[in-house]
Amino acid sequence: MKFLLYLVTFFVLLNGFATAQTLIRNSCKKAAATNPKFKYNLCVTSLETNPQSKAAKDLAGLVMASTKNAVTKATSLKGTVDKILKGKKFNKMTEMPLRDCLQLYTDAIGSLNEASAGVKSRNYPTVKTVLSAAMDAPSTCETGFKERKAPSPVTKENDNLYQMILIPLAFTNMLK
Repeated sequence: MKFLLYLVTFFVLLNGFATAQTLIRNSCKKAAATNPKFKYNLCVTSLETNPQSKAAKDLAGLVMASTKNAVTKATSLKGTVDKILKGKKFNKMTEMPLRDCLQLYTDAIGSLNEASAGVKSRNYPTVKTVLSAAMDAPSTCETGFKERKAPSPVTKENDNLYQMILIPLAFTNMLK
């Protein structure tokens, strides 16, 4: 009898994982079809490795999971820039843009957290607005380096953060 219970539990979990995987792949595919900048593979990989998205039952659940992924990425990038500044591993031309980026990431994290709250309350217009605001942080950061004609030590990370914010924004745009 115990074996039968384990077997049934296994198949229920397997079916749930397959359903979540299908939701993730279909949602990423649909988002990629609407935006040429959207990276399908990054979308799938970032969500399939996130336990919260594996438990998502619908697109709103994926918005929540992908927003949390973006918060994690922004927080990590903020830590990287903070470490560069504290370690004084930069030239004088990059100090000010790095400090600006630090503030931009802080603001983006606040916007992303506001987006999470908006998803919980199903206030999708607000979610779109604050995700769009957060998405400006990586490009604005890079612009600061370009204006000073200084090399950015975080270009690759900014490109990745942009993508990580684009995922929940694209999903939110798909919600009715």
